[in-house]
Amino acid sequence: MKLIAILCTLTLGATQASATIVSGAVTGGGSLSSGGTFIKLTVPFTESSPDNTVGNDTFQNANLYGFDEGQNIAVTVDLAVDDLADGLGGGSGPGIIPMGSTVASHYIFFDPVDNSQIGTVSFDSDIVAIISSTANLAASDFLINTGVTYLNPSERGLESGDVVTITGLQMITVNWTASTPGDYIRVLTDFSPGAAVPEPASFWVVGSSLVGLIGVSRRKARILKSINPSVGRT
Repeated sequence: MKLIAILCTLTLGATQASATIVSGAVTGGGSLSSGGTFIKLTVPFTESSPDNTVGNDTFQNANLYGFDEGQNIAVTVDLAVDDLADGLGGGSGPGIIPMGSTVASHYIFFDPVDNSQIGTVSFDSDIVAIISSTANLAASDFLINTGVTYLNPSERGLESGDVVTITGLQMITVNWTASTPGDYIRVLTDFSPGAAVPEPASFWVVGSSLVGLIGVSRRKARILKSINPSVGRT
């Protein structure tokens, strides 16, 4: 029975899902002509110099980047955001995510030498809000990915003329021009709707394994009883 319990725990744990960045593209601006593309980073990453750093000229190229931050995090205070999703695929402007809400966080940024960029980023869960101002980014840093070093926090955010918009339930569009230290935003989404629910294949694996374990247990009981007929009697 202990083996069965362990197997169930491991199998169910392995199927836990998290909200994630799924795709992106550079579609215009000087970044496109310079060969820029979208890259989703997996932490730890070596694309920056030094490794695993972001926020202060640590990339210096034409690419649009993103990585997933804290997942399934309960907001413990009323959290100010710069663009609250309207639930229809757009934004409604500044707003508040109320205390007690659960969100997943994603960091999107552009850190060129000096360039402009138009691009999109898509997620696997509906967007809740965008955080793009320096103050709101600082207030939401409890959502950071602890495997990343965030540099120059007082310079994060967007500069005048830079725009990020919610252009679909699960998509944002950016139109940025940046040099030092770059443009940085945080996108909050719902947690993946399939979180903690095993996929059908996982149910089959668990079922098959349980049948096997039960069979082994019964054979063991028969062998013990043949050796000692008193086994199993009350």
